[in-house]
Amino acid sequence: MDYVIAPPPMISLPVVGEDATFPIHRIYCVGRNYAAHAVEMGHDPDKEPPFFFQKNPDNLALDGNFPYPSMSNDVHHEIEVAVALGQGGTNISVDSALDHVYGYGLALDMTRRDLQGEMKKLGRPWEIGKAFEMSCPCTPLVKASEIGHPESGAIWLEVNGERRQSGDLNQMIWKVPEMIAYLSELFTLRPGDLILSGTPSGVAAVQRGDKLVGHAEGIGDLQCTVI
Repeated sequence: MDYVIAPPPMISLPVVGEDATFPIHRIYCVGRNYAAHAVEMGHDPDKEPPFFFQKNPDNLALDGNFPYPSMSNDVHHEIEVAVALGQGGTNISVDSALDHVYGYGLALDMTRRDLQGEMKKLGRPWEIGKAFEMSCPCTPLVKASEIGHPESGAIWLEVNGERRQSGDLNQMIWKVPEMIAYLSELFTLRPGDLILSGTPSGVAAVQRGDKLVGHAEGIGDLQCTVI
């Protein structure tokens, strides 16, 4: 097929142990999925159903750098597990949801918190706070067929050697199968979709030159420098 302009390249993530890469279709992010983080953001986690926003595939940053974005003076780190779907569908049951998971990675949902806050006050979408260039540093994926489906274990983030965020995967309000099932009622999920599963408490601002190191037990490690 001919195009009037050059089509954008396919965005993909490396897979540990594979020469082929994992193509990205959409990136769904669940909001306030750890109770302590919901509280620190001023919300009652017991009263909220899950909600989601999106980042774009080309928001992924794979080179270990996070360029400090324009139009913001308050950019926050949010360490999260990335769930990569190898199968899609609609109205997926909770019991079968994990069969749709290809693998897992570790990601940062970097957030222009000041711009997000302005949008919240005005009742407007969050894209300018969430879906900006290079806002999603991410690791290569590890296959579920090799590591299983981690349900518990430490997840944390350090900035310049200081522990900022710390939690356990079992503290997710909405577990991975529940997120997949709920999303599949709202959207037709596709192979290549990525779901970021929320962040523990301790989110805070980063500065240029900061060294970020994240870890999720059973999944791996992430390293990123703010430039």
